[in-house]
Amino acid sequence: MRFFSIIAAVLFCIPAAHATVPDDSYIAGYAAGVLKGLKIDIPSLVVRNGTITVPSKKLPEEDRARVVRILSEIPGVTAVNIADGTVQPSAAAPSAPDTAAKAPDVPATTTAAAPDEAITKEGVPADDSTVLATGMLPEGHLFKPLLADPRWAHFSAAYRNYIGNNVDGNNNGSVSFGETIPFYRGNFGQSTVQWEAGLQAAVFSDFNLDAPSSDLINSDFIASAYGSVRAGQLSAFGRVFHQSSHLGDEFLLRSITSLERINLSYEGADLRLSYELPYGIRVYGGGGGLFHKRPSEIKPWLVQYGMEFRSPWRIEVVSMRPILAVDFKNHEQNNWNTDVSARAGFQLDRLQAFGRKLQFLVEYFNGNSPTGQFYREKVEYLGIGAHYHF
Repeated sequence: MRFFSIIAAVLFCIPAAHATVPDDSYIAGYAAGVLKGLKIDIPSLVVRNGTITVPSKKLPEEDRARVVRILSEIPGVTAVNIADGTVQPSAAAPSAPDTAAKAPDVPATTTAAAPDEAITKEGVPADDSTVLATGMLPEGHLFKPLLADPRWAHFSAAYRNYIGNNVDGNNNGSVSFGETIPFYRGNFGQSTVQWEAGLQAAVFSDFNLDAPSSDLINSDFIASAYGSVRAGQLSAFGRVFHQSSHLGDEFLLRSITSLERINLSYEGADLRLSYELPYGIRVYGGGGGLFHKRPSEIKPWLVQYGMEFRSPWRIEVVSMRPILAVDFKNHEQNNWNTDVSARAGFQLDRLQAFGRKLQFLVEYFNGNSPTGQFYREKVEYLGIGAHYHF
């Protein structure tokens, strides 16, 4: 069946093995040598999967921006984290051991938390800063993905059960294929404030699982050029985008279909701001508008806001981290009624590919349909799905 073949493509065609992991021993020795050359004495630092963590108490305030910028340019480094306090690596790094460097000519050693520790707090307090690697095609994102946004570009597969009457069946499958790709990242001057520019694109498709051949209902295509900025815990994401919506052939051919087809296509621009609070809590908000839209009578304005919780504590036995997110949207087209999207579940930190981690989330939606052709329809559904996110 078509839908289940697409699910298989999403979940299993992504390589199971990790992408090549940088040599943490090499990075640790290189970083220690750089610090020694700058005449900065830091007794120890930790490198985990390309991320350098430096205790802030050992790094003079006046040297912090310069040191972080230089360390982020070391080959293989994905991020530099300034930790306020003692660095305590967790017991289960996804694919490479934690490495501590004493000096460039001293062999690196492996460290680990107590084996009987069931839950480990990972990460650092909210006032710490992380600086990502710069240059062409860098890893990571300055602006973290919106976990509950039904139209955030990423790879996913989900089952949804619609409550009440749905335009085409109550048992639907939904898949998405997409990514946010940074082309270049840099720093503003000599500061640790960073910017990046790139492309974001995705396809979102829905299938009627009640139909004999799991008919394609609709596909939305979204492509955009974006820019993002990050300063500590504050980040921003702005884009200019195109979206078009296309009904499936089987949906159009079936006699039960009474929906009027709309040639839905538009361009728009939006901006979102995000702030990360202590204990894994994040709040965000923003809005945008449409231009060059078809049909022309669509009202242009949109407001979006939400909250997320990414647990800083991880259950080490299964490397599992709880997640909770809720997203709200208000469209002028729908008289500013609130669309609510909520997702909750867990993230498996060890199961990752290309830096993306696998999440299993239950979901709930109530509002005007996020599916392009059906934006006038009120829907409510419950579902469960698998998602790949940073």
